[in-house]
Amino acid sequence: MSRKVFLMAGRITASESQLRPDPKYGDKVLAKFVNCIMYDGRKTSAQRVMYDALDEIDKKLASIGEVENKPKDGMDVFKRAVENVKPYVEVRSKRIGGANYQVPLPVKTGRQQSLAFRWIIQACRGEKGRPMHQKLADELMAASRGEGKAMTTREQTHRMAEANKAFAHFAK
Repeated sequence: MSRKVFLMAGRITASESQLRPDPKYGDKVLAKFVNCIMYDGRKTSAQRVMYDALDEIDKKLASIGEVENKPKDGMDVFKRAVENVKPYVEVRSKRIGGANYQVPLPVKTGRQQSLAFRWIIQACRGEKGRPMHQKLADELMAASRGEGKAMTTREQTHRMAEANKAFAHFAK
């Protein structure tokens, strides 16, 4: 029995191999997203929020009717939303010759996913006054259409990278 062990920043983790698929949908990406929503180890609460959000999305999709390129179900909306929010470039601060430059760099796949998760969850938590599952359903629907706060964050990141394209030659 071989396990993949990842070395990052001095820590040894086997998180990728230990992650179990989501019990209801059997999807590892959804299981990881639920873990990101979770507070204080309350996984069942996080799962309930996610499942209620997916049910809410299913209800909204049923009420829309037939539209071209319409998602099939809540999981399809979730996957489209995460795919749309993933950034492809970001700026990193580099100190060169006594000055700090914002250098645009491509984003690795794992970081793309974690940034997408973080931005979607931050957009939901930033909004007040409604249950989390409703906010999450609305944000996922908006992100799957290429709209919403999480998409705005992604566009700002890309805009910043474009503005600092002159410093791209500092990237290693």
